[in-house]
Amino acid sequence: MQYWLMKSEPDVYGIDHLYKQKRKTDHWDGIRNYQARNFMRDGMKKGDLAFFYHSSCPEPGIVGIMEIVKQAYVDHTQFDPEEKYYDPKSKPENPRWLMVDVKFKEKFENIISLQALKANPKLQGMRLLQKGNRLSIMPVEKKQWDLINKMRG
Repeated sequence: MQYWLMKSEPDVYGIDHLYKQKRKTDHWDGIRNYQARNFMRDGMKKGDLAFFYHSSCPEPGIVGIMEIVKQAYVDHTQFDPEEKYYDPKSKPENPRWLMVDVKFKEKFENIISLQALKANPKLQGMRLLQKGNRLSIMPVEKKQWDLINKMRG
């Protein structure tokens, strides 16, 4: 099993949006970064777990856990000019972008803030905390996963 952190802006798509979906499952679309896409394509497998991270908000941080329930497949939003994530350079015969399906597992009682993550010296090597790392999807090491879960109190 692999572990991940997946970021989304809560006013665009937060953990509560996922919770309200039919079967608490939805596709994770709109990834338009090659490295994040490659993590989905090459690393994410059905059954993997991911932290749901709220970003670009007053208190960014980890708010819950979701499960990968469908491995990477073509993100249909790249072909539709009406979609926010339309990519005119991507063609159906050679798609650039992928998405996965995720399922809500748990919402944390309290957010594990970015500030709290940064304050934990045992998490210094975490990709999220590296200077300049703005990826919306990134791997999380098992020891980091376990430590973060213990921070929930």
